[in-house]
Amino acid sequence: MPASDAYLVDSSIYIFRAWFTLPDTLRNQRDEPINAVYGFTDFVAGLIEQNQPEHIAFAFDESLSSSFRNSIYPPYKANRDPTPEDLKRQFQYCRIFLEALGYNVISSNRYEADDIIGTAAAIARKQGHCVTILSADKDLAQLIDSDDIFWDYARDNRLDPKQIKKHFGVYPEQIADQLALAGDKVDNIPGVPGIGMTTAARLLTKFGSIDQMLENIPAIAEMKIRGAKRIMELIEEHRETVLLCKRLTKIVCDAEVVPEDLRLHRAPCQLDNLTALFDEFQFGSLRRERWQRLLAAA
Repeated sequence: MPASDAYLVDSSIYIFRAWFTLPDTLRNQRDEPINAVYGFTDFVAGLIEQNQPEHIAFAFDESLSSSFRNSIYPPYKANRDPTPEDLKRQFQYCRIFLEALGYNVISSNRYEADDIIGTAAAIARKQGHCVTILSADKDLAQLIDSDDIFWDYARDNRLDPKQIKKHFGVYPEQIADQLALAGDKVDNIPGVPGIGMTTAARLLTKFGSIDQMLENIPAIAEMKIRGAKRIMELIEEHRETVLLCKRLTKIVCDAEVVPEDLRLHRAPCQLDNLTALFDEFQFGSLRRERWQRLLAAA
């Protein structure tokens, strides 16, 4: 029997996308913006309609400043603006909505959504599933195994390991090393000054990993790439930074917040709670009917 898909959703990206895309004139009876809720719930409805997933879980981030990575490197993600209170409220609404539908929602103060997804993916494979990760965050491409898919849902761009190699220039298991070398401005990870994603890919193609590269730094100068000697000097100078950055870019796949008996099936719908949320969000008849059809078909 072929393995079934387990869908693991990086929820925050799709909530942020809705927040920035839909007008904040969408409001509830208390005149609070509800645009991110509308966009995210439409995304979930579309995912269900298109794929009828039997196995799915949703990962959320709880904080930009409480991850274990902040104890390793305090400036981690410190460049990001605080989340507006109106958006924080909508994040909570989205969680409550998913729980009312019966879906498993997982978050942690210590681990990020990436780590939750990495751990859930490892457990799902043990349960006999292949994994589809829904995200537009390149970091998560490092988790893709031979039978898995990295799915940028909004662009309908699905990448398997070979396509990840073609897209990023490295294999999934090298993504964390590539980001450690090149840095990541979005997460405020410094990397090595002067080393971009393309040069990092060239280095990893030759050496395989950061550890192997650092064991043979003089060989960098012999590479047939422009400025090879200077690249060697930069790597030597920033050796400790590279090792630090690898601790930031590597996704945890054994976070204790995800249980070994991870639930991927949808639990019974909490109909009373769901109806109350429809009222709270001021969903019109078309949205209510859509969800009623989806739940009846599930």
